[in-house]
Amino acid sequence: AAVVIFAVFALQGVQNNAISMEERISTADSDVKVQEKARVDKVYNLADCVMQYDKHEAETLIAIVEGRSNECSADNVTTAINAVTESYPELKSNENYKTLMNELITIENMIAQYRENYNKTVERYNRYIRKFPNRNILDMLGYTPIAAKKLDFGAPVDAPTNLFG
Repeated sequence: AAVVIFAVFALQGVQNNAISMEERISTADSDVKVQEKARVDKVYNLADCVMQYDKHEAETLIAIVEGRSNECSADNVTTAINAVTESYPELKSNENYKTLMNELITIENMIAQYRENYNKTVERYNRYIRKFPNRNILDMLGYTPIAAKKLDFGAPVDAPTNLFG
């Protein structure tokens, strides 16, 4: 009777470990998805920030050119610049751009770490379910290896250079 009870507890222990590893895999996958969502949100904010800054810059240049073409006096140019500056007293698009870029870099680094964590967790799980005697027990219960997520963006080998030159 003691041997049977020990065998049942051993089998259940193997299955409980597999269940906890599956939960860790699920959590690691969720962590990656949360960071990927944050990245998408930051990209849209960054694009909006750049567009607003470009709009402001264009308006400023138009005001300066119009000021110069009207009378070509330094007073008119200064007045135009001051008018634009007064219209946007706290425009911080340039700083927002820098902040968003730094946040994007941080998120990209976190995504890389979370993906690495996910793949290591999957590797531990796969190793666990393939070991003897776990393999025999877990095969009967339907546990199968999980594939690690490999990134393949299909990027060309020759990266473009001098994009803005």
